[in-house]
Amino acid sequence: MTVQLRIVAVGTKMPAWVGAAVDDYTRRLPPEWRVEWREVRAEPRGASGHAGAWMQREAERIRAALPPAARLVVLDERGRDLDTRGLAQRVAAWRDEARPVAIVVGGPDGLDAALAREADETLRLSSLTLPHPLVRVLLAEQLFRAWSILAGHPYHRA
Repeated sequence: MTVQLRIVAVGTKMPAWVGAAVDDYTRRLPPEWRVEWREVRAEPRGASGHAGAWMQREAERIRAALPPAARLVVLDERGRDLDTRGLAQRVAAWRDEARPVAIVVGGPDGLDAALAREADETLRLSSLTLPHPLVRVLLAEQLFRAWSILAGHPYHRA
């Protein structure tokens, strides 16, 4: 069965090492794992304006990047905490649902509250505060690890 994931992340101009790592893990996945990475522009921060307005404009860009009828999964520090095997189980459930999944990584101030309320699921990657470039790499690696668990591949040894 096919796994269709679109990761929508706020922010562009990531360091080269981020793209290299994300590409490496994504390329390792089998063809039935269709993982697509989409970047949306972060709203410029400045002396005028406020975080709520910036996040609202970012949410509009995020919504425009979502696949139609997708299960919306947002990453947030207050989300459900999963271990790696738990993430693999979630991916298996998404696969079995046969519906595209969009995983959203918010911007510097997080996600717009209205968008967060629209989510079908809210997950967190860590209790630690992580820089956005590292979130992308960590998510890519964990998706590859989830595949390895589901496929019985020896990559995951725990």
